[in-house]
Parts: sequence; C-alpha cells; structure tokens
Amino acid sequence: MQPTERDRAIQAAIADGLVGPGEPVAGLLDIAGIRRSAAELRAAFEEFTAPGTPVLHAFAVKAASLVPVLRLLAQEGLGCEVASPGELALARAAGVPVARTVLDSPAKTLAELREALALGIAVNADNPEELARIDALMASAPSSVPIGLRVNPQIGGGSIGAMSTATDTSKFGVGLRDEGARDWVVQAFLARPWLTRLHGHVGSQGMPLELMAAGVTALYDLAEEINEKAGRRQIDTLDIGGGLPVNFSSDATTPTYREYAALLRSTVPGLLSGRYGLVTEFGRSLLAKHGTVLARVEYAKSAGGRPIAVTHAGAQVATRTVFVPEAWPIRVAAYDAEGRPKTDAPVAQDIAGPCCFAGDLVAENRPLPRLEAGDHAALLDTGAYYFSTHFAYNSLPRPGIYGYAADADGGVRFATVRAPQTLEELTAESGGAHAKSLGELGRQ
Repeated sequence: MQPTERDRAIQAAIADGLVGPGEPVAGLLDIAGIRRSAAELRAAFEEFTAPGTPVLHAFAVKAASLVPVLRLLAQEGLGCEVASPGELALARAAGVPVARTVLDSPAKTLAELREALALGIAVNADNPEELARIDALMASAPSSVPIGLRVNPQIGGGSIGAMSTATDTSKFGVGLRDEGARDWVVQAFLARPWLTRLHGHVGSQGMPLELMAAGVTALYDLAEEINEKAGRRQIDTLDIGGGLPVNFSSDATTPTYREYAALLRSTVPGLLSGRYGLVTEFGRSLLAKHGTVLARVEYAKSAGGRPIAVTHAGAQVATRTVFVPEAWPIRVAAYDAEGRPKTDAPVAQDIAGPCCFAGDLVAENRPLPRLEAGDHAALLDTGAYYFSTHFAYNSLPRPGIYGYAADADGGVRFATVRAPQTLEELTAESGGAHAKSLGELGRQ
C-alpha cells in the first residue's frame, strides 16, 4: 500500500526530531488539507448563493486558537469569530481585519463591548441585559458597527447533550419559545434602528443537518417578521453559526459543505437569494481531518491480561475523548519507531496517556497492531480542539505544533506553528516569579 501524505509526514517528523525521546508528543497539521477545506467552504456557498451576496465565513477561533492558523485561514478568505478577549487578541495578532471579525460570547464584559464598538468589530448580543449595556454605550458614543442579537429557536438537541445549543434550557441567546420572548425580540429591534443582525447557532458535533436547517429556517422567518413590522429592511444580515459535524470514523469527509448549502437552498430558499448578507462560523469541520497528534510509546505493559501502551498523549491533548469517550471516540493508528505504519495482526489493547489518573485512556480495548516501547501512536482527526486546547493536568508542558506540506522533491517540509513549551516557561506561568509571596501572609 502506498504511504499517505500523513504517513510521510509522520515518518519525516520522527526523522527530523520533532517527535523523539526529548519531545515525545507533537501536533501535525496538513496545510494543503486546510487550504482545501477553506476553498470547499467558499465554493459551496458561492454555488448556491445569489451573485453579489455579502458572505463572511468567520472561523470559530476556539477550534484552533493558533495565530499562524488564523493567518493562514485569513489568506484563504476567512475571517474570525471570537468569544473572549484572548481570542480577539489572537485574531488581531494574525492580522485579521476588524471588519472580518465577529464577537460572540455569553459573558462579555462592559470593557469587551466598549473595545469592540470602538474598534469596529461586529457584536452579537446574547441576552436582554447585554443589550441594555450596548444601549448605554451607543447613547454615549454612537457607532455604525454591525450589532446583532442571538436567539435560540429551541428546536431540540443532538446526540451530544453538552454540545447542543438549541435545547429549551440552553445558556445561549434568547429562547424564542419562552413566554413573551418572541414579542420581546421583535420590539427590541423596532426600538433600535441600529440593531441590524440576527444570530442563531444550532449546529455542532452530533447535530443532524436537518435540525441545523430547521434552526436556520426559524432565524430567517423571524427576520422576515421583524422587517415586515418595521416596514423596511432593518435586518440586513443573518449569522447562521457553524457546527458542521465531523466524521471521526474514517478518512471520508462527510457531511460536506456543499451538502449543507444545498439543503439550506432547498429548505429555506430566501436565505441564499440575496435578501440578506450571511455570516457563518465553522470551526471543527475546517480543521479536524487535517490534524494528527503523534506520541511516542514510552512503555508497553499489561494488566489483567490486556496490553497497555503508555504514551505521551492523554487528557492534556485529548481532553474530551478521555473524559467523555462515548461521545468523542477517535481513531488511533500504530507506527513503528521510524514512523512506518505497523501491519501486524491487531491485538486488543489500551492506549494510555501520561496523566496520573486511571481513566487517562484515549482508546480502550482497541484492536491495533501491538505497540511496543519506542513505537508511535497517532491520534487522527485531531486538528481542531485537541492539541490547540491544552489541559494542564500534572503540569504537562504544551506540545509543539508543526504545519507540513510536500516539497518539490517529494519530501515533507515543516513550519513551526507553536514551539514546545519549556519547563522554564511552564514554571513562570505557574507563578514562579511569586514563589515567596505567600510566606509573608499571616505572620504576626
């Protein structure tokens, strides 16, 4: 079998020392794959949307909070959706224009709102109290920044409860089916001519496309109602969120952006007719298939008759998989010490991480070629939310992250996305400069 691009990258990463005894875990990003996903997203909406319709694809920064990745996506025509001061700082460091940045969060501070309005960043208010804060800011310093209101159509959840944003009791947005809520939303817009966007985010992992489309339909119908009662096109842009689910069971990309755009066209044709500008907020679906966590096997052992490969990739890089494995299972591939795919007969085994608790397993009783000390375990489809969202259990340092692409000679070139965290940096981050501070408290 011919080696895949990922196989070649893994072998090159080991040969180049990006993963080895001194750096036993790293994240690898397929840059050509990321570019391809961005192009597929743009092409899907261009195919089904009326020519000239303003469309902003704002990448959900939480999915990969890495400045070089945000800059790469900006070069591919995407903006950023940010949900914290830190994410906004990363987007700005990546050079993403403020006009292509959208601020969402259920807990924005007054300072965050003031900064966004001053910079010219679009804001989606989450609730009535936040909208009242914006009222005060607009009264003291009027702004032409696009401002929207997030609503929750309360159409139900998907297969992962923690990821479902459109349940009756979701913490996000204004619940449209709550008593009096829809009328309040309509009146809120009629009283504020500067409120020109509606935002709704239904999709996420575990959500079927049909439910996502139903959420977008509810958003569109509400916009039509508001504009009719306003007697003008007050709402000019619909932010339909993102959340296209990812297939974690094979290399196939399914569902596709084209399938989703086609479903929207058939379900709610007015959405893509040019009546409204569009904002999307896709994240996981752009990057997940293009990332690999590569970890060295430190020890091979057994317990109760089951083999255990003890690796350096556990809860610190695969937090959701370790704590909620039934909702977030991932594929694991076995490679030998030089990075060649292992082809031995599969043996059911545990793939364990380095964290000091018994449940730190990224795969349990998984049939794989038996992993031995010095081999490598590759956690597949981990380009979003995994190595970029580190969980600092046991003070394990953040791993290095490297983008890769084929060179003209058929080899693999790497570029650093994030350098491995040093122990000195970790110590400083953990209060090293204040080591003596507590000793002075409480002394008589």
